[in-house]
Amino acid sequence: MVKSAPSAPLAAPGLSEEAVAQSRAAHGRNVFAATRRSGLWLTLKEVVTEPMFVLLLAACGLYFGMGRTEEAITLIVALLAVAGISVYQSLRSDRALAALRDLTQPQAKAWRNGALTTVPIEALVVGDAVLVEEGSRVPADGTVDAANDFAADEAILTGEAVPVAKAAGDPVFAGTSAASGSAWLTLTAVGEHTELGRIGRSLDTIASEKTPLQLQVSQFVRRMAWVGLGAFALVWGVNYARSGDWVTALLFGLTLAMSILPEEIPVAFSSFMALGAARLSRAGVLTKQPQTVESLGSATVICVDKTGTITQQGMRVAQLYDGSTDALVPVPGPLSDTAAAVLAHARWASETEPFDFMEKAITEAFAVADPVLASIACPMVHEYPLAGTPPMMTHVRRAQAGNPVVAGKGAVEHILALCRPAPAVAARVREITQQLSAQGLRVLGVAQARCPEVGCFPASQDDFDWSFLGLVALENPPKANASKVIDCFAKAGIQVKMITGDFPETAQAIARQVGLPGADTLLTGADVLALDEAALRQRVPGTAVFARMFPEAKLKVVEALKANGEVVAMTGDGVNDGPALKAAHIGVAMGRRGTEVARQAASLVLVDDDLGSMVTAIAQGRRIYQNLKKAISYIVSIHIPIILTVAVPLLAGWKFANLLNPVHVIFLELVMGPTCSIAFENEPAEAGQMQAAPRPLSTTFLGGRELGRSIVQGLGIAAAVLGVYFVAMHRGRPVAEVRTLVFATLVLSNIVLTLVNRSFTHSVWRTLLVPNRLLWLMLSLTLALLLAALWLPAARELFEFAPVPLVELGWCGLAALLGAGWVEVYKLLRIQAKG
Repeated sequence: MVKSAPSAPLAAPGLSEEAVAQSRAAHGRNVFAATRRSGLWLTLKEVVTEPMFVLLLAACGLYFGMGRTEEAITLIVALLAVAGISVYQSLRSDRALAALRDLTQPQAKAWRNGALTTVPIEALVVGDAVLVEEGSRVPADGTVDAANDFAADEAILTGEAVPVAKAAGDPVFAGTSAASGSAWLTLTAVGEHTELGRIGRSLDTIASEKTPLQLQVSQFVRRMAWVGLGAFALVWGVNYARSGDWVTALLFGLTLAMSILPEEIPVAFSSFMALGAARLSRAGVLTKQPQTVESLGSATVICVDKTGTITQQGMRVAQLYDGSTDALVPVPGPLSDTAAAVLAHARWASETEPFDFMEKAITEAFAVADPVLASIACPMVHEYPLAGTPPMMTHVRRAQAGNPVVAGKGAVEHILALCRPAPAVAARVREITQQLSAQGLRVLGVAQARCPEVGCFPASQDDFDWSFLGLVALENPPKANASKVIDCFAKAGIQVKMITGDFPETAQAIARQVGLPGADTLLTGADVLALDEAALRQRVPGTAVFARMFPEAKLKVVEALKANGEVVAMTGDGVNDGPALKAAHIGVAMGRRGTEVARQAASLVLVDDDLGSMVTAIAQGRRIYQNLKKAISYIVSIHIPIILTVAVPLLAGWKFANLLNPVHVIFLELVMGPTCSIAFENEPAEAGQMQAAPRPLSTTFLGGRELGRSIVQGLGIAAAVLGVYFVAMHRGRPVAEVRTLVFATLVLSNIVLTLVNRSFTHSVWRTLLVPNRLLWLMLSLTLALLLAALWLPAARELFEFAPVPLVELGWCGLAALLGAGWVEVYKLLRIQAKG
């Protein structure tokens, strides 16, 4: 429970805007320089060091050396075009990520110009008065001015797991977090001048581990690069052996190397992840790392909190149990003196300015029941934070006539253990608690204690002499969309497990109301901790409701699910949820009510605390992964005919070898790059996607069957292109006409391949009706460029083409349809086999 903030420093107005500017000029911004890792110059550096760029540059040099200036200039233009596309894609991704960073930028509360202002952490300066509360990070180094039960977790600096209590005058350090209470700080150092900055342990500078998909992509590209190097040496050697011209041989070797290198794959991967993360942000889901998008489609289990996640955020007091009269009293309604005392002590055990929905509900009910008493200030004398298992909290307040009041509220089990009522009374209280919990109400015990002499308070709240007063039952109904969200998860093959600190009866009542599968299955936190690892692994798959859970129990459940091979998503909002959020494959923090610690530990943030956004996120994750596979399958398939068109005639000793040169390959690269990284990225989700089972996290982006299909597609296109090549050559057509027909067949095959690869489960006739303006734009541009190369005299001369009859181009189109379109027959057979 977050403590009330110490009184704002009203005596000081805080820094003015002028003072902020002066301090920033003198001491710098509250950022680490190492975090700046993107920008135009870095992007340009990455582009010019790409293997494709280097190969093109080498080809330009060879053309100039051979005196073929037109080809050299064309390659320079193409070089700039390829670089421009790469820069555009990189900057587009950077802009998307920068927008995400702005959205996920932590905020801090600073006292400026006499008012409490929320500002980005990087806007803080030396001299700022900053408020830190339980669950938030300390934004910079500072000194405590006023503290309220404040303790800081300094493990990031010292490795010490035990929070350190802080009093006025004590130092605090950037990167640590408020483990309890709250405090006002005056900042003494920011950014790289903080202790964290000096020792170089900024979290932003820690290299993140690559995901399995990133490793697979890198490995695939690296292997293809080695294949390209070997093919380059082979083609160079064969050409040189036959012609004795090492420059021309080198040029054709470079052509094959360019045709093999799948440089589009890493560009497509980074674009898909960054743009996918940007799409999710527009849907109310912020990703800490764009690579998280990849794992969303693999989630098999989602562990959700009850309060504020499945149930509504707002609460209201529905009933009171008056322990003095053994009576249940509806609220609102007339209250007896003893029933009013129950509500009053529940209010006094709450924060003076509550932020918690439960305490807000108690405060509102008290104000309605007794507006006069509620209007009287009852200042805090001493407080005991939320503690114990299960927890309770205690406040000592100065009430009417200056009499001190000790009020406690919390878990009924804890209250009864301290009050020690007669066995019959305790049994009755437990019976009422179960009765209320079974209605889905959240039940708190309320107690009072005799107050010792001021200044002689016991060390622990358990040491007071307690008397039981009664119970407060709060209504927290399910959200309107909760049942629909649970149903969507179930249809998507994702198990939902409710993990809550509430009573078992309350948790199961809510679980039944929202239609949670397995709502009658239950484990408590005590049960979880009592089970060994092997036994827990056997119990968690069949258990849907986990109640009275503690932080260590939550973590143990997550670890057990992971050990069973599940891909776990976990929602949370509090400091104590941090370990479980970090342990889960996909940690999901609440944006509104979540603490900064929870948001830092999580990989996703739900901006509006709406679990329905997770359905959207998982659907987007599946769409992105599905489209990435389509793009990569397309890249593999289209590279095979280019490679074979260069290699087969040379190695087979055909009359016309080396038809294609770097100018032709770069034309195809200009077409293929945007097609895979722009057109396929924009492809809508396929029907039935959210009714499919989650993919295993270990699945490769191109499994054996999928890779085989892509290779066969590529071989089919290669057969069509080489068939046109062979027939035209043996009919005695001039080399320029053969080149024209071969190139036209390649480009038309690319168009057909793009269309049939939009889906591997639905026919092309169905996908033609699916809107994707960018795809049609790219295909129209491809066709326009082909027609320009064939019909414009200057372009035709540059590409060394010759005019060909329209009917001949028709035969090229037919060959392309047969070579790339045969997969539609394969789809039809699969659909009939399933149906």
